[in-house]
Amino acid sequence: MVAKRKKKYSVGEGAQFMTRKAALKKLQLSLNDFRRLCILKGIYPREPRNRKRAQKGHTGIKTLYHVKDIQFLMHEPLIHNLRDTKVFNKKVARAKAVKDKTKLHQYLENHPTMPLDNIVKERYPTFIDALKDLDDCLTLCFLFSTFPSLAHVPRDQSALCRRLTMEFLHCIIETKALRKVFVSIKGYYYQAEIKGETITWIVPHQFAFEPQHKAEVDFKIMSTFVEFYTFLLGFVNYKLYHDFNLFYPPKFNNMVQNQNDQALVDEAAFLSERVLALNFPISKSNDVFEEDVNIDDFVSEGDSEEKIAEAKKEAERIRKLKTLFKGLKFFLNREVPREPLVFAIRCFGGEVSWDKTLFVGSTFDENDESITHQIVDRPSMPNQFISRYYIQPQWIFDSINARDLLPVNKYFMGEILPPHLSPFNDPERDQQYIPPEERALYDPTLLEQQHKKDQEAINKGDDEVEEDEAKEVDEDAKEVTTKSKLSVTKGEVYKEVPWEKSRQEKQEYRLREKMVKKKHKKLYKSMMEGKEKRAKEIWLLRKKRRLHDEKQAGEKTIKEGKSVQKKKY
Repeated sequence: MVAKRKKKYSVGEGAQFMTRKAALKKLQLSLNDFRRLCILKGIYPREPRNRKRAQKGHTGIKTLYHVKDIQFLMHEPLIHNLRDTKVFNKKVARAKAVKDKTKLHQYLENHPTMPLDNIVKERYPTFIDALKDLDDCLTLCFLFSTFPSLAHVPRDQSALCRRLTMEFLHCIIETKALRKVFVSIKGYYYQAEIKGETITWIVPHQFAFEPQHKAEVDFKIMSTFVEFYTFLLGFVNYKLYHDFNLFYPPKFNNMVQNQNDQALVDEAAFLSERVLALNFPISKSNDVFEEDVNIDDFVSEGDSEEKIAEAKKEAERIRKLKTLFKGLKFFLNREVPREPLVFAIRCFGGEVSWDKTLFVGSTFDENDESITHQIVDRPSMPNQFISRYYIQPQWIFDSINARDLLPVNKYFMGEILPPHLSPFNDPERDQQYIPPEERALYDPTLLEQQHKKDQEAINKGDDEVEEDEAKEVDEDAKEVTTKSKLSVTKGEVYKEVPWEKSRQEKQEYRLREKMVKKKHKKLYKSMMEGKEKRAKEIWLLRKKRRLHDEKQAGEKTIKEGKSVQKKKY
């Protein structure tokens, strides 16, 4: 009996993938509803190995989805909610058209809702899974919290993002989970450690909103993402607050309104303003539970003593970092950004306040003599207190990244600030220029060595330094030749010739290059070109740094000379 011939594209990649048009026909949804459903369920287009087979012989590039993903969507209850919303919109449009206000009011009161609780639980079975995927959630929610009411961004959504993000920041403050901070053009980069998971997010600068053209940014798709992320962040906040014995939503202990506050705002607005201020400890039944973890209890047999010692050192550094600003009182001037500084200072045990006429939540006045640091961002101030330091905001962030209180003399008013370096780089990265200040973040002794080398290069010049190194090599070679002519009867210490060793290594390297296969030669050539390009970039950056240091040293000598002349006169 002859076997039945299989139809073309009935098996393999032809049967595993489906175009977007076929998926819309199968689910009986519009394109907007399909996009919204895919975003909420976390389903994205797939890239096949062979696009021609996956498209059943059709040429061009089409959006493809896996057949199993579309079958998974067919049993989703949200499809019925989307259809109900579509029917609701038609009824409202008809009631508006015929000006039937009674029916319109009735429809709006019975607006269909779309619960996403089951989707959050489905996509994140455990709480750790939700923490791992919290980076994009926080970044987008912080972005939307700065938006005004737009065409596709409702005012309620922006207000909800603002409330949820502030609740998350309060939880970070109470648990002292912040580890790194970096200020860039995009905004403030924060990194926190919660339950062993590292979470990194960006908070944009508080600038005036500039409307974007519709062709540049699709706010409707972003708003759909935020719709899901608000549910996720709400669940995460609730879980974190209860795990750390905190009340949810945040409340305050011993908070008493005065008559002026009662005259200004009502009670709900008063409490919400206090939450946004980030300057009060939120109430809790007990103190935040912080368990002193003994690293010896988690040591496995394969761990070496060096790893255990390093883990203990890191735990001690983090314990010290949590109380970095303990006992210090900061006062913020009106020109500095309030929210990031309050968040950073309070995460490490410091006290902070500002002018009470600017914003709600100040705890002490500028005349308080117990203030240790005043954060300013102006060249000078007429009235100054001798009992405090007047420093620029960068000192806060650099001290956090260095995990120690840095000297304040480089951050005084009017001083040229040192470079603000990113703490997120790998200290052992290769083929990249690493400034000496950045190396000092990981090893302070390297900074002194680099300064000595730079000073020698400035005094002698690069050519003289190279000549000195060449002379040292020649002297070593001469010593070897003179010793070889002597007759020695006893044992002799063998000394390797430096240039001979380097010559042998180069010869071995060339032999290894010849062993590269023909099919890999182009790849190897492009890799070597990239390596040379990176080396050239490193050389140029070092040269720029050396010229910059020379210029600064010259300006410093000129200033010192002028000051000496003034003293003489």
